Amino acid sequence: MATGKNPLFDTATTLGKILLFLGVSAICGVLVAGLLVPAAAVSGSAASGSIQFFDTLPAELKVDPPSQSTTILASDGSVIANLYAENRTRVSLDQMSPYIKDAIIAIEDNRFYEHGGVDTTGILRALVSTARGQKQGASTITQQYVNNVINSSLEAEGKGDEVLLNGVNKGVGDKLREMKLAIALEKKFTKEQILEGYLNIVFFNRDAYGIEAASKFFFSTTAKDLTLPQAALLAGVVNSPSFYDPIANPDNAKVRRDLVLKAMLTQGKIKQADYDAAVATPVETKVTQPRQGCAYSQTAPYFCDYVLHLLLNNPAYGADAAERERKIFRGGLTIKTTLDPHAQAVAQSQVDASAGANPDKWGASLVSVQPGSGKIISMAQNTVWFPADGKFDQTQNFNVDSQDAKGNDLNGLGGFQPGSTMKPFTFAEWLNEGKSMSTLLNGAVRRYPQNFPWKNTCPAPTVGWYDATNGTHDLQNAEEGYYKYMSVLDGLANSINTITFATAAQVDLCGIQKIVDAVGIHGGLPSTDNPNPQVPMTTLGNLIGSTQTAPLTMASAFATFANDGKYCEPIAIDSVTDATGAQLPAQTPNCRDAINPDVAHGVAYAMQEVLNRGSGALIVPRISTKTTFPIAAKTGTNDSNSSTWVAGYTSGLATATWFGDPLGNQQRAGQNVTINGKFYRGIDGYMIAGPQFSNYMAQVAPAYGTNPFPAPPSNLLNAPAPVAPPRATIPTTQSTDPATAPAADPTTAPTLAPAPAPTKSSKK
Repeated sequence: MATGKNPLFDTATTLGKILLFLGVSAICGVLVAGLLVPAAAVSGSAASGSIQFFDTLPAELKVDPPSQSTTILASDGSVIANLYAENRTRVSLDQMSPYIKDAIIAIEDNRFYEHGGVDTTGILRALVSTARGQKQGASTITQQYVNNVINSSLEAEGKGDEVLLNGVNKGVGDKLREMKLAIALEKKFTKEQILEGYLNIVFFNRDAYGIEAASKFFFSTTAKDLTLPQAALLAGVVNSPSFYDPIANPDNAKVRRDLVLKAMLTQGKIKQADYDAAVATPVETKVTQPRQGCAYSQTAPYFCDYVLHLLLNNPAYGADAAERERKIFRGGLTIKTTLDPHAQAVAQSQVDASAGANPDKWGASLVSVQPGSGKIISMAQNTVWFPADGKFDQTQNFNVDSQDAKGNDLNGLGGFQPGSTMKPFTFAEWLNEGKSMSTLLNGAVRRYPQNFPWKNTCPAPTVGWYDATNGTHDLQNAEEGYYKYMSVLDGLANSINTITFATAAQVDLCGIQKIVDAVGIHGGLPSTDNPNPQVPMTTLGNLIGSTQTAPLTMASAFATFANDGKYCEPIAIDSVTDATGAQLPAQTPNCRDAINPDVAHGVAYAMQEVLNRGSGALIVPRISTKTTFPIAAKTGTNDSNSSTWVAGYTSGLATATWFGDPLGNQQRAGQNVTINGKFYRGIDGYMIAGPQFSNYMAQVAPAYGTNPFPAPPSNLLNAPAPVAPPRATIPTTQSTDPATAPAADPTTAPTLAPAPAPTKSSKK
């Protein structure tokens, strides 16, 4: 018969566990004694050494606001996008359901309102449980809050590899430090402040930090509206967010939820009927997946990305890129932008209608700004950020310069050849020199050789020539019927290349350069020495738009004509506030005198005629200053028809629309192509970019003002000077006899009949 063992001496049970308990206590450095009694009352070198070590630990904890989501807003306060490193929205304790407060205390720290940061009773209980072979935590909510604050600070500083996790890389010294900081924290903050801080910082899921984000993620609700079973479930998740994940592990989540509910019942926080109903409730989630970043914006992803790059490149938000990124993605900023959601919706519908889904990946874009402020009102393009069936996916912004993002992360495509949208600036210099727009010039001159006597007072030399006898070709128009005498006004209205060159031949090319620079036109890639590269107007091809320019640049330049000659830099950010409500640097209007007001009024007069009877009269649906409201515009098309434009304005809104090839080197010809089921022998500015412009302006411009443009002075309108001869004898293809020239009076010039699609160099 086997001899029975005395339980008192059963080393496998009682004695062994007592020894284990004593070992754990020793490892903790007699921590409990150190917390319970003064150091002088404790005997033993181990205890004294532990307490001395405890006394040397820091007692101050810098409680910075935890990482919070940044929100980008439209001008009306609607959300464009959220940006975050950790999805968190801070809410006050009174904006949380009483159930979540009771549930988290019941399961995590039921003596929360009794201890001073460290629960010695809980520590002893945990040691006994450990001695019995049962794992039980002893960290109070205050200690957990301290741990989360420390880890949050490490993450914000880019030191995520130093984050301390219970039971993984936290040593006895770390635990002691945590306890001392918890005690100090309890002396500094109220219990309510600590509980609020904890519930706002604690991790629930990789897509949900803090109770508000967790409520939205798991249940599509707010922390304030959490039900009892929902609150109990979330309170249970924090113990092990992966193991108790109600999406991946609903059975585990239910067991833990019901344990929380039992604790709440036992502690008198809920009644039996509430408990019974809650445990009978199945675990059901209603997930709202967070959409972090501009790419997920439903209204304006590319504008949002433009705003983001403006901030990431702004030294006011940090000394270096890493600091600025932390500020933006963790700082809980509220960024209110200039974007008009209504105008943006109209813009998006127009570019999508032009080429929303096309297998050949033709691009369409539209951007508008407000004259007098430079505020960007809309910015749209016909692409999607992520690949999708039947969609053109593109991450680069068609509307902005490449230099809007520095370094290798270029968010802007860098622009397109603007074609004849550059012609108004040569026309402006003609007026600026006091010349009448009614002056007749010889549009039959097609040859400008290397030795042509251009006037150019700029240091930069004049570059280029048109001469079929010397390695290039003679200057061409889109249609054969315009190699003849006509007024400077008619030349601009009908977008005649030879008249533009005849105009430039009578003015200082440097004057054109100064106007182009003054209205903010630039292009090409930036460098340290030249952050805003010029479009050199002493390079002859640029008179008719050979250098790439961004639509936003063109819209802002044309806005100058609407604003009595004052140029305003484009701005996108009205205000920025941080999580405390403090104002951070934003953008304010930055305007300057650029063009003589009389010249601006003269250009407006001429570009109204573009729409009334010139190349813009072919736009369908048509906007005419005579039938709707005062509006001025210019069409543009490059040599290969791969880049087509309309840029124009009312008194209150300037818009540039573009359609063409955005791929690679942009050399794909827009000729003999089918777009949206329609065949084009050659795409011209009025054909696709034109309807984008007219439909958009008809719907949006009235809200921003459509006042009549001031009339230019009579000397710029009438009293034409005698026909000016060319400066050199240049071979022409048609008669140069002024007697055969058409009437110069712009009020009696005939309306053009629809012209055939161009087959030669158009630049219209």
